[in-house]
Amino acid sequence: MRIRSITYFCTPQWPFSEQVLQEAGNFIRNARTVFINAGFEVQTTRLATTPFPEMVSVQELPEMAHRLEGSIISESFDNLSLGPARTDQLEYYPAIIDALAGTQATFLTAMLTHPSAVPYSSLSLPAVRACAEVITKASTVSPDGFANLRFAALANVGPGSPFFPAAYHEGSRPAFALAIEAADLAVSAFDQAPSLAEARHRLTTSIEENARRLEAAAGDLVRTFSIEFKGLDFTLAPFPEALRSIGTAFERMGVPAVGLSGSLAAAAILTETLGRARYTRTGFNGLMMPVLEDSVLAARAAQGLLTVHDLLMYSSVCGTGLDTIPLPGDTPSEQLAALLLDIAALALRLNKPLTARLMPVPGKAAGEDTHFDFAYFAHSRILSLPASHLNSYFTGDESIEIRPINRPLF
Repeated sequence: MRIRSITYFCTPQWPFSEQVLQEAGNFIRNARTVFINAGFEVQTTRLATTPFPEMVSVQELPEMAHRLEGSIISESFDNLSLGPARTDQLEYYPAIIDALAGTQATFLTAMLTHPSAVPYSSLSLPAVRACAEVITKASTVSPDGFANLRFAALANVGPGSPFFPAAYHEGSRPAFALAIEAADLAVSAFDQAPSLAEARHRLTTSIEENARRLEAAAGDLVRTFSIEFKGLDFTLAPFPEALRSIGTAFERMGVPAVGLSGSLAAAAILTETLGRARYTRTGFNGLMMPVLEDSVLAARAAQGLLTVHDLLMYSSVCGTGLDTIPLPGDTPSEQLAALLLDIAALALRLNKPLTARLMPVPGKAAGEDTHFDFAYFAHSRILSLPASHLNSYFTGDESIEIRPINRPLF
């Protein structure tokens, strides 16, 4: 287990405040040292801001993203998230493409859903189409389609998650949170345990033991810097090695190969087990199944056992959505929109946060190999997308209220 990210949340404004960024840098350097001294490996440090439309005009976004990226890197951060554009800010969605093109370490997002005047949320058909257009155009920013690693469509996602791309801030007071890369804890828990019950107990115990140490170190930082600690996101995030693979955990549980029947049950059991652990929570705290970031998932997808619809189905019981999904480069935006519509509807009906990070790869067709020159990606194959253009009512400009399953209709 390691810390995927120490994520610092703030509002730098535009033109941005050098003092705010210097304070952020001072904190993150000290935080890295504190957690390393506590015995944890820290993979990255990241800064997440309030949503960019609250700070900058459409025209200023590319310059702001470029300059702020340079400033946060000089302050010892690895990555920057500028947060989402909302569904009532559609004019900002196309500007995301230029911001991605002008940066290397900056992440941006856009909403598929929005809160309505009543206690229920709606999905926005125009926002669904706008997000699909961003994905299509961002795929051409570089020959490998890699810019879409830094864009995600969000459904029902609130502030405070430390995982990128979804991270964004709300409020004026700085804060921090920890994104945990913990798939290896699940792999270890299911290694030769005498029973499923004992394996689950091992996993919750391991999470709680690590959480106590993490929270103790975080408490030292809170007292030193008078900063808010939002909590831990113990989403079972993987790394492309067999012993850090959520796919390995599935298969140690008894699923012959991820994607075959039994995988849905494994997904539900893993996330329900995570829910039993006691710690300070923020963000998703679910099951992350990024195809290209997990060596076993990548292999099963290449074998044709794991499909886009399988991953969507697992999101219904536990998952965080569709993440790093390699798709054919000529996938029309209309087909992407159909998939995003399903993600948005699922998030609202189940009242849970979901994201979609889809990666059409220029010049690649379904079944062809993927070969990204990126240490955090495993090799796989391009997945097919069984979708077609939406028609009739789904081509309109409505926002459609979808009430959660356990909420009354009247």
